[in-house]
Amino acid sequence: MNIEEITQICISLPKVTQDIKWGHDLCFCIGDKMFCVVGLDEVPTSASFKVTEEQFEELIALPYFKPAPYVARYKWVLIEDISKMNRSDWENFIQQSFELVKAKLPNKIKKELDLE
Repeated sequence: MNIEEITQICISLPKVTQDIKWGHDLCFCIGDKMFCVVGLDEVPTSASFKVTEEQFEELIALPYFKPAPYVARYKWVLIEDISKMNRSDWENFIQQSFELVKAKLPNKIKKELDLE
């Protein structure tokens, strides 16, 4: 996997926006809330995304994963090398992260984005 492939997966989801935050992180958002962040200036390339509570404990016990800095308390994980996960897993985790973040959006935002 590479940045372009992750971008394709993220922007294929409805109402997703992307921008650069903090000068070097490619952020994918729904309703201005991030669901996937890719480090652009790191080698190897890393990425963060939200997971369920159960998955959080399982994933951080694996090589290449750790709690995501600043947002681990919200059950975000960091994969230190995006190439260590296959496309199918990326598609599943990105879709899930998108859904977890979308579910927490205020109803007003969901209605504005036509996500209800």
